[in-house]
Amino acid sequence: MKPIKLPKEQREAMLDHIQSYFELERGESIGRLAADSLLDFFMNELGPAVYNQALNDCRTLTAQRMQGLEEDIYALEWRVSRK
Repeated sequence: MKPIKLPKEQREAMLDHIQSYFELERGESIGRLAADSLLDFFMNELGPAVYNQALNDCRTLTAQRMQGLEEDIYALEWRVSRK
């Protein structure tokens, strides 16, 4: 499985958020390199679990939609009268 890559703009925004979090919540300043290392760590450790959960959510949603589609198809059937 290939690693999860973020677009540059999104990655930069995440790094800004990490640095802000440390400043506001912990009263610590961390540099860009430290924030980048932390982001890589969490992407590698948490990324696959979050990705898999998103796939599970997608499967559930797809199953629900397919059930609704199946009901719609049955509703289109013509009733055949027996004489």
